[in-house]
Amino acid sequence: MSSTEELVPKVRAYVLSNFPVADPGAVTNSASLMELGIVDSTGLLEVFEWLRDEFSIEVADAEMVPDNFDSIASIAAYVGRKTAAG
Repeated sequence: MSSTEELVPKVRAYVLSNFPVADPGAVTNSASLMELGIVDSTGLLEVFEWLRDEFSIEVADAEMVPDNFDSIASIAAYVGRKTAAG
């Protein structure tokens, strides 16, 4: 449905508006949201809920891995794959 490049701004806006970030300009799209302390395990549940509400994506247990959710870019790529497949 949407390419990763089109999804990155939407995911970035969601992350920056829903999680406390001291300096949004310092958060790159490839930075680890967990290592930066922006998103924790509870925050990931919020991300999963947003994906369900925004894109009608149900995240399977096997998909709940850092490769899919560690950064803004990885979340956007995951959404792109899921929406293209569905």
